[in-house]
Amino acid sequence: MRIAPSVVMLAAALAAGSASAQKPGSSGGSLGNLPSPPPPQAAPGFRPGPQVNLPRDKPPPLGAAPRPFAQGNDRPPGPVAALPRDKPPPLGAGRPGPPGTTPGQPRQVSSGTGFIVAPRQIMTNHHVAEGCAAMRARLNSGQEIDVTIVAVDAQRDLALLRAEADPGPVLIFRRATDVRRGENVVTYGFPLAGLLSSGPTLTTGDVSALAGLGDNPRQIQISAPVQQGNSGGPLLDLRGHVVGVIVSKLNAQRIAQATGDIPQNVNFAVKHTEAVDFMREHGVQPVLDDAGAVRTAAEVGELAHASTVFLRCMR
Repeated sequence: MRIAPSVVMLAAALAAGSASAQKPGSSGGSLGNLPSPPPPQAAPGFRPGPQVNLPRDKPPPLGAAPRPFAQGNDRPPGPVAALPRDKPPPLGAGRPGPPGTTPGQPRQVSSGTGFIVAPRQIMTNHHVAEGCAAMRARLNSGQEIDVTIVAVDAQRDLALLRAEADPGPVLIFRRATDVRRGENVVTYGFPLAGLLSSGPTLTTGDVSALAGLGDNPRQIQISAPVQQGNSGGPLLDLRGHVVGVIVSKLNAQRIAQATGDIPQNVNFAVKHTEAVDFMREHGVQPVLDDAGAVRTAAEVGELAHASTVFLRCMR
């Protein structure tokens, strides 16, 4: 069977046109020979609306009810912070280290007071030294030296530290074991470091009772004001002899909540006899004496000044 030439030519022309339309890139960037689509145009009468600011506050806690938007505001109100229920950290705890402190380097987290009881031996409270990775003592000259914990007694709340250098003269303990109610006493130490004076503070008062909180026989009660940071400091009589180690104060806020009355000047010190026994148990011989003239509180402070040190606890 033969096909007419005109029919063959027509079929060839249609095949060529179809192949040209399916070949991509053959017509200046458009898909084949199809024309490029026109750019999109906004619908007649369209106006963009006002921009809405995204909220910057944190979302409410999981499970909290959603808060309605305030009238006239373009953002929701921030979450309401709950009052803290936990106790605040100790003074100085969690504070960043001084400028130049590198991460991981020990930094001061708390402070207290100590006093020299024998050559290169410093006494303080157990709770002042507890948990410290390192400790440093600032002498009355302003020099800082390293000290090492050599003995602790949690029951008495006492600790002995060994100084890497000579810290100063030794304070003398009272030889007599008795302390009388109404006896005048002097405290010397470094309360509220960073808030009050950077130097030592002296307060005066009396022996109020011959036992501590809950009839603790290891302590005496005193009226001389003390604050956080006084812990570990000496309690002296008017001859300048040590008759105790400052240890604590009554929590006036808790007592007021329980009784409705605010207690005043209820503070405690470890008895000097307990401190002497603790030293002897660890091979340290205290200096004991009962002699000496009665001094003024200012003179007792001058005597204690050279032998009382500021302690820094590092972690």
